[in-house]
Amino acid sequence: MAQDKKIEGFTHERIETNNFLMIVLIVLVISVGGLVEIVPLFFQKSTTTAVEGLKPYTALQVAGRDVYVREGCYNCHSQMIRPFQAETLRYGHYSLAGEFVYDRPFQWGSKRTGPDLHRVGGRYSDEWHRTHLINPRDVVPESNMPAYPWLDKAQADHASVPAKMKVLRTLGAPYSDEEIAQASDEVKGKTELDAVIAYLQVLGTAVK
Repeated sequence: MAQDKKIEGFTHERIETNNFLMIVLIVLVISVGGLVEIVPLFFQKSTTTAVEGLKPYTALQVAGRDVYVREGCYNCHSQMIRPFQAETLRYGHYSLAGEFVYDRPFQWGSKRTGPDLHRVGGRYSDEWHRTHLINPRDVVPESNMPAYPWLDKAQADHASVPAKMKVLRTLGAPYSDEEIAQASDEVKGKTELDAVIAYLQVLGTAVK
């Protein structure tokens, strides 16, 4: 009977009726496609070379970035401005790959409950950020952002910063021995709020 006929050869029907073969071919296609798209980026200068004027984070900014990640800020704020007119008019110059070469890991994010922060550096004063983080409603009445008043009371972790900077240097950040040696003293006595503000104030400032 026609239904009992054995499928022979490498046909479309055979692929669709053989789960193992279908899985193998899907993995193969995705792997090849991924390699073709991703591997060339490792050899493309525009994605591996820092833009002119970009500097690695200072010790205080490193501490602030860690607090930013710990508090999950990337869940509501992206740091990736796409090259569309609607985005560049609102946020500023679109993001460039060379701006993220010292980010480990990057904070691109994928959701915008709040605005993109990639060009927030220098847009507001330190005092504005301080007030906004302690109670967002004081500066933006309609904001649904949670308040972070404890950041103004918690001392930034200064002891671990030198070790973190050494790791970042291993990954490509051009820190000098002197900068690493002075890192702990730079952060000591600062609050986590001071550190977060320092981090926010440098975002996107390498591109004018």
